[in-house]
This record gives sequence, C-alpha cells and structure tokens, in this order.
Amino acid sequence: MDTRPQQPGEIRTTCAYCGVGCGVLAQPDGAGGVAVRGDPAHPANLGRLCSKGFALGETLSLDDRLLTPRVLDVDTDWDTALGLVADRFSQTIADHGPDSVAFYVSGQLLTEDYYVANKLMKGFIGSANIDTNSRLCMASTVAGQKRAFGTDTVPGTYEDLELADLVVLVGSNLAWCHPVIYQRLAAAKAANPAMRVVVIDPRRTATCDLADMHLALEPGSDVALFNRLLAAIYEGGAVDAAYLRHVDGFDETLRAAQAQDGRVTGLTPAQITAFCDLWTRTEKVVTVFSQGVNQSSSGTDKVNAIINCHLATGRIGKPGMGPFSVTGQPNAMGGREVGGLANALACHLDLEDAVHRDLVRNFWDAPAMPEGAGLKAVDLFEQVRTGQIKALWIVCTNPAVSMPDADMVRDAIKGCDFTVVSDVTANTDTARLAHVLLPATGWGEKDGTVTNSDRTISRQRALMPAAGQARADWDIMSDVGRRMGWTDAFAYTSPAQIFDEYAALSGLAAAMGRDFDISGLTGLGQGGYDTLMPTRWPVTMRGQTVRFFADGQFYTPSGHARMIPVAARPPVAKTVPRFPFRLNTGRIRDQWHTMTRTAKSPRLNQHLGEPFLEIHPHDAAALGIAPAGLITVTSLQGRCILRALITDRVQPGQVFAPMHWTGETAPTGRVDALVASVVDPLSGQPESKAAVVALAPYNAAWFGYAVSAGDMSPASAYWARSRVANGWRAELAADTAPQDWEVEARRLFALPDAPCQTFRDPATGTVRMAFTDEGRLLAALFVSRTPVAVSRDHLAAQLGQVAHSPLSGRPSADMPDPGAVVCACLNVGVNTIRGVIDTGQAATVAQVGACTGAGTNCGSCRPEIAVLLAQATRLEAAE
Repeated sequence: MDTRPQQPGEIRTTCAYCGVGCGVLAQPDGAGGVAVRGDPAHPANLGRLCSKGFALGETLSLDDRLLTPRVLDVDTDWDTALGLVADRFSQTIADHGPDSVAFYVSGQLLTEDYYVANKLMKGFIGSANIDTNSRLCMASTVAGQKRAFGTDTVPGTYEDLELADLVVLVGSNLAWCHPVIYQRLAAAKAANPAMRVVVIDPRRTATCDLADMHLALEPGSDVALFNRLLAAIYEGGAVDAAYLRHVDGFDETLRAAQAQDGRVTGLTPAQITAFCDLWTRTEKVVTVFSQGVNQSSSGTDKVNAIINCHLATGRIGKPGMGPFSVTGQPNAMGGREVGGLANALACHLDLEDAVHRDLVRNFWDAPAMPEGAGLKAVDLFEQVRTGQIKALWIVCTNPAVSMPDADMVRDAIKGCDFTVVSDVTANTDTARLAHVLLPATGWGEKDGTVTNSDRTISRQRALMPAAGQARADWDIMSDVGRRMGWTDAFAYTSPAQIFDEYAALSGLAAAMGRDFDISGLTGLGQGGYDTLMPTRWPVTMRGQTVRFFADGQFYTPSGHARMIPVAARPPVAKTVPRFPFRLNTGRIRDQWHTMTRTAKSPRLNQHLGEPFLEIHPHDAAALGIAPAGLITVTSLQGRCILRALITDRVQPGQVFAPMHWTGETAPTGRVDALVASVVDPLSGQPESKAAVVALAPYNAAWFGYAVSAGDMSPASAYWARSRVANGWRAELAADTAPQDWEVEARRLFALPDAPCQTFRDPATGTVRMAFTDEGRLLAALFVSRTPVAVSRDHLAAQLGQVAHSPLSGRPSADMPDPGAVVCACLNVGVNTIRGVIDTGQAATVAQVGACTGAGTNCGSCRPEIAVLLAQATRLEAAE
C-alpha cells in the first residue's frame, strides 16, 4: 500500500467498480496509459486497492471501443443518430402513450447521468418506466429500509466495522466482492483480538478465513435465524426498553419471531444458541449484508429481520453498531438518491405521494408526472417481450446476460421495435441487438460524482479526452431531451450545473421531512465542484451530520421506526427429482459484472479464466463427473456447459457458478440463462441465488487448449476465451471432432499459410500444433481426449517469442514454471508460493508475502495462500 500523498501529475478520482468507492490517484502518461494507486487520503480505502482497482490502467485500450454513433451497424454522425432516437421515441409516445417507452440504466452511471435520465423519463416523457440494474443488486434493501425507517437510509459507516466487537456478515463474500472493506475488517480484528466475526452463508467462501464462526444455513432461511435471534434477545433480557419508545410493532414482531421454527435453517440447536448468545451479549454489533440477503424472493423480509434485531436492542446509529448494507455497484447509492428506480423520485421522495410529486414537478417545471410506479426490471423486459414496450433505451449495462431468464431477455430485446444502446463498446450481447448504438465515455473520461455504501459522495474526474466521438451520458440524454422539445429543461453544459440543481432539490426534499440533504453543497460553482473532496451526506445548510437514528428520530409519519413481523419462506423454486440441485450464483475475485472492462486486463484473467461450477465431491462422484471435466447444467429456463470445480466449499445438493461470462467470452457460460424470473413481491428483486437445476457430465469427444497472438474464432460446442499479455487463450471442447485438425486450427487462428509443427498420437487422441514465424510462436493448439494437461501460463507467455520446444507444453528444466496465478496484483503463481512453503522459507501467510509479495497489496488472495499452507501441513503430517 502506497502511503505517499498526491504527487505532481496525479489526478484524484474514484474507482469504477464496487460500492466500496475507493479513492484512486491516477497519473496519465500522455500516450493513453495510466498509472494507478490507492488514494491514502480517501476515507473509504485509505490507500488500499483490490486487484481490479489496481489493474484499472490496463482496461483503457481502445481496441474494442465504440468510437462513433451507428445506425443499423453503419457508422453515422451524432445529429443523424440522435435525431432518429428523438423522432422514434416521440412518435412512439404519440401513437401509444408514454408507457410504451422505457429506459433501463445502470449503477455504473454517474449521479449526474442518472439525474438527467430520471428527469427526462418521469418529468417530461411522463412515464415511470425507468429502472436500473441496481434492481438486481440492492432493491430489497431499499424496500426493507423504507419499511423500517420511512426512508432508504443506510445508518452504518465503514468506521463502524473497526469500532465493533462483533461483525456478522450475512450473504456477503466480503473478501472477494468488497476486498478493501475485508482488509479494513481484517486489520481491525488483528488490532483487537477480542473482536469476533461470524459469516452466515450456505457456501464456505474466502471470507470464512477471517471468521470465528461459519453458519452454513439452508438457502433462503436467513429470516428464521434472525427471528430466533430476536426471540433470544427478548429471553436474554437484551431488549432496550428506552429505545423501544421510538419503535412501533415490537409485540407483534416478537410473537412472529417466537413462533419461528429454527430447524428450517438446517443448523443445529447448539449452533443457533451459540450465535444468539454471542450476538445478545455483545453490545457493539454490526450486521453487514449483501447479495445473499437481497437476491431472494423474501429479500425484503430478510432485511427487516436483521433490522428488527438492531431496533429491539437500540444497537443502531451508534459507533460500532447497526445494520449495514454494502452495495455491489459503484453508484448504486447515487442512483437510489436521484430516483433511478421505477418506484422512486429524486432525493428520496416518493413517486406515489402526491405532495412529493408536485414538489418535483414544480421544481422541474415539468409538463407531466406519472402517478404510479413504473415497471421494475423483470416486468419491464416482459413487456418488451410482449410488445407493450415499443421503444427501449439501455444505458451502460448488459441485460441480455445479467438479467434472470437471460435467453428470454435477449430475445425480447432482439424483437423490440426500436432499441437504443449507449455504451463504451459494440461488443456486448446487448449492444449487438441495438438499432442505434451511441458511444459513451468510460472510466478515465467521465466527470461527475458517485456515492458509496456509507453515503460518501466522491468525484470521478476525467484523466484523458473522450475516445473518438464518445460523449457523456448526461450530455447524450440532454441532447435527446432538447430534440424532443424540452430545450430549457435540458440546457445543461456541465455536470457541475446538474449537481447544483440536484443539491438544490435536496434542500426542498429535506424540508418535506426526507433524510437526503446535500443542500449545503449548493452553489459550489465549477471551481468548487472541481475541488470537491469526499463528503458523506447529509450536508445541510447548517453543516454535516454523520449518523442517523441514535436519537430515535425516524422518517415515518409517526416519527418512530417500525419493526416488521416476518416469517421464513423457502425459495420459490423447489428441488424435485428432475431438478435436484440448488444453484447459487455470484462473483469471483478478479472479474466485474459481464467483464466489459475487466476482461481487457490480462492480469485479471489469469486467476479463474473460464466459467465453472462448484460441486461437492459426493455429488460429483455420484454423477460420474471428473475433476476439470465439463458439466451440462439445465433448468426450465436454459442450459449451460461449465467446468467442474469439485470442492467441499459447497454442501451436497448445492452448486455455485459465477455470473460474469457472456456470449463474447463463453457462450455456454451465461449463467443467468438458468435463473427464473422469480422476484420478491415488494422489491421486485430477482431470486438469483436459488434456482433449481439438473447436472450431467458433458461427454466431450475432445478437449482443447489454444493460445494465439491474434484473436481467435472458436466454433466448438464449448469454448471460453480470455486475453493474455501477448494475445489470447481459449479452452475448447466438443462432442465431435473435426475431420482435419490442421484445417480447423488454421481456421481458428486465421493462419492459412504459417509454418506448422505437428505431433499426433491416434492411439491417445493427442494432437499438438504450433504455428511460427521465423521461430516466433504465433499460435498453438493442444488436443486430447481428457482435459488438456499443459502449463497454460507458460504457453501464453511464449506468444511472440522465439519458442523452444513449443509442442512440449511445459517450460524446460532451466525455466521455472510459476504455475496458475494466485496473486493477480503482483502476478505470483501457485508453484512459486508452494516453493517457498516446501523449502521452509514460509510457514505463515505473512511470510509467504515477505518471500514472494503475494497477498501484500489488496490481500484478497490471502485466504488461498492460507489453503496452500494448510495443504502443506496436512501432507507433512501424513508423511
């Protein structure tokens, strides 16, 4: 971690990834490259960065950038493209009404972009049909917090994690999904040995490395566990009677909790008792929750079950205490604040409240405002499918991959009368379906603000000029608004101007009794906006407030918090003989969403380079699935082929798959194609962690591994490709073999004339080919009847080099093989780590770091290093 203050030439900005909102110091080199390090002055990360943030500078290449507007795949100019967008939306509204159009936007937008999109759709088009991919992320938290507090208020701060004596992580793989916060927690635990950490998750994740207790409860049973906790709080005398004077609904909520059968959790009575005793006897408790809570058909109830326990004990809004939602996207919070969801208005005002509606309409001088909520994401794409939505604008997101029932969503978009996509690239599953493509600025070019999980507003600043003809999203949407006839309302010339309008509206919202207030930032002007430092809201005209709710003041009509009686409900989809496995989906350490950005970094592709399915050894054995084999995964919605990762991290009957791969990177790895469009009835958030699936071995006739200095064109039934430092690599498989492997290889690599070295063994089905130019390796293909056993990273590193014995697939004796990458930040391989362990140089994670550097930057690989140390210890004991 670099602790130097800002240096000459460095620009202070904010990371483009998760909701931690890390500060970044970026130094452009003037030639399109950027050096990146953590900002030691930013309160979120204090100089730390995770592997993704550390590699931001590697994601700025223009090789796949959309650089000019396109209409029907033909390059055009902005006037033509935006004129068509404005005309088609206007005509559709005239013919079919405002609800025949929709926007689907993104938590990767900046707040100013979000504000303009919300204003255009709700205030001027007159529909609430604008929703966001944050609906897939934190909508259940929004609904739960509004039920309890009257507003969507996150009471916690990152500092609370360091001040707590007990941190409970519910459905949150913090080590991989929010690595910097995980490192802050790990440092706090090291400094306070009395601190305890509990992980509640059906799966044993990397976060469990830090845990004193792991509760592997049944999927979806969180409400039952927290109901048992509430009953234990009452029985153990931990209720704060004084605080309950500010809380409604305690008695009926307690009765519901006492009626709950804890056996549905799958935990033993002793485990439940141990957890409840620890929680009730520790005053300073923070309960962190994330996607495992939210992505559920009972997600809102799970949120309220957690909040109920904090309200009953008064452990909320005080240092080291409270429920704390951590968000998955860089500006999910900013989107919520400006009303980016279909059932909200800007500044936490309520769309369905007539007084709130009139306030916003008058402030905007808007011609029309919808009186009811618009279509939430799943319903929105269903109406695209049925033709009720006839014009659709998708901004900075990839729903053809990321939405549940992704095949249906892809087909719906394809069938829409008129689809516009604004993005940085034309090479996404969604962008390929658009009638009009609009080039948007990306990270490093964007200028505006984002809000992180603990309400801190930070600036993203432009480091370089916009690529090609790309424009900011707020600018694109404002231009369309002016072309549709609302010239004055969208006469913005800078994000600072938009921010000032938004801040002024927040002051009016605060006067209406809302929590969100940044009116103290009104009137910054361009200079003040340019120099704005990270600031946690609220920032009122009277100053800044850090905490909510310790004083018992809430935003409900009564001014009291509300405890909500809840009862556990199992996932909607039931395991049955046809679909006996429960599928959990999520993220991996080094990739982000659908990899539009992270897949451009060779370093980030080295850790886990293809889609996989974690399956328990007992289940794999019963199904005849071999290590590194392929698995066909089917549901009522779709089908995938995934690499088998046999592990006891998952329980028998449960499987896990990451959601990052796309039609661009692994067409049979689009995991959300397996997930049904089941949603929480209150929040509309999909149940993405409890689909039911069937598994079977994929009986491949051959497996292949390929590397190429140029791009490849795989055509096999299974393929997954990723970038490497000097080109590409790919995993391949199919159930039938080509008639001529050399013909197929030349087609794959587009090398019709390059010299080719070949080795064939018909008895074993082995084929090895290397294509060279004056000895330099251009491409290589390795084929066998079982998963190919070669040194993958070694082969990839040989691309463009004079290759010695390329058909061996392994380094020579005088060339050490570092092995598969464990530490993506510093590019340290598994064999390097095992080497310092086996030679006795390192017996702890810290010593491995001292010897190799692994784990010394973001630290998210430390759990894997700990596993390697444990394996070595077990082998030594066995000997």
